[in-house]
Amino acid sequence: MKRTRVYCLLFACLALPAAAGVGPSVEIPPSLVEMIAAAAPGDTLIIQPGEYREGELVVIDKPLTLIGRPGAILYGSDSHGILLISGDSVTVSGLTFRDVGTSFMDDRAAITIEDAADCRLANNTFIDNFFAIYAAKSQRCEIVDNVISASISAESHSGNGIHLWYCRDMVVAGNTVSGHRDGIYFEFVEDSIARENVSHENLRYGLHFMFSDRCTYEGNIFTTNGAGVAVMYSEDIVVRRNEFSENRGAAAYGLLLKEIDDASLEQNAFVDNSVGVYMDGSNRVRIEKNAFSKNGWALKVLANSEQTEFVSNDFVDNTFDVATNSRQTVSVFRNNFWDEYRGYDLNDDYIGDVPYRPVRLFSLVVEQNEPSVVLLGSLFVDLLEMAEQLVPSITPQNLVDEQPSMYPQTEYLARDRRNAAAGISARDR
Repeated sequence: MKRTRVYCLLFACLALPAAAGVGPSVEIPPSLVEMIAAAAPGDTLIIQPGEYREGELVVIDKPLTLIGRPGAILYGSDSHGILLISGDSVTVSGLTFRDVGTSFMDDRAAITIEDAADCRLANNTFIDNFFAIYAAKSQRCEIVDNVISASISAESHSGNGIHLWYCRDMVVAGNTVSGHRDGIYFEFVEDSIARENVSHENLRYGLHFMFSDRCTYEGNIFTTNGAGVAVMYSEDIVVRRNEFSENRGAAAYGLLLKEIDDASLEQNAFVDNSVGVYMDGSNRVRIEKNAFSKNGWALKVLANSEQTEFVSNDFVDNTFDVATNSRQTVSVFRNNFWDEYRGYDLNDDYIGDVPYRPVRLFSLVVEQNEPSVVLLGSLFVDLLEMAEQLVPSITPQNLVDEQPSMYPQTEYLARDRRNAAAGISARDR
């Protein structure tokens, strides 16, 4: 059995003698570069409390474990990052990384993982770095339970919190990211998962990913980001049980889907966004059991998005529920709850007996002339929309929910559970 050696990297283990008139001796920490060079593959380095300022980028090119004790801080500079992991099976945990300066020439990061596999970054703290974590051409790595923050006020001077490029089989979970350009960025990433992260108050996107197929985003919170979340040019995406909230602005969305094919959005909450979901050129997307509440527009679905289904979603207290740019649409709406629905349910099967048209005439007017939104709630608009509901002439004729739900999904499921407990079928009630 291979024996793992443990080294303690002690802060202040060397002392210079005091020079006359200079003052007390100055304690100098050992070099992390030298300790890594001396360690054998599989060793563990325990980093004791203290401030560590290496004069160069520290490279780890063999299997090692670095464990920081509370108060162990590694500083970057305006000329280099802090750690470059180029070997497999490296673990870094419990350390604080600070002050990697902005670069306009390279994606300088506190920790860079490059051409490596089976690495783990866990329970670290990153403060005011250009990029916090940058992984390139790597696989089977875990980035978990890190706290990442920055305080740059301009996108051009800020990198991303967690950036993955040409990676696969990656796990990004339990991280908290704020103050960066994009909180989490996937680019050319495959078969990976972002789970239970909190990405908030980033300058642009809480999550941004492009050309990344077969990825899952589950249980995350994306709130108060500059432009929300953008998902672009990807296939086979699962977006499940996330919260998209308070992403406001003229170009802000809870979730932007741009040229996405074969995706599933289920059990997400879209709350208080300028636009809950914006779909452009996205096909074969199933949007099911989501809650849309207090948004400006719950949905904006362009006509170039085809074979999209909206099933069993809740639309509550949105200014506009659905907007589109054409009178012809191939999207399907079925069994959604609409708080503006005024139909009835004579056979008590939870399904409205008359169809519902969710596109308001006034939403089309606002799309063409945004300042007209000041007329919202006026008697003129109410009369105009009442006439359009009775005799549709401008709103999309085939955008209709033929079987609207009488109850929100949460209440519907609760009633089913009560009926099941009592041995009563929902249809036989």
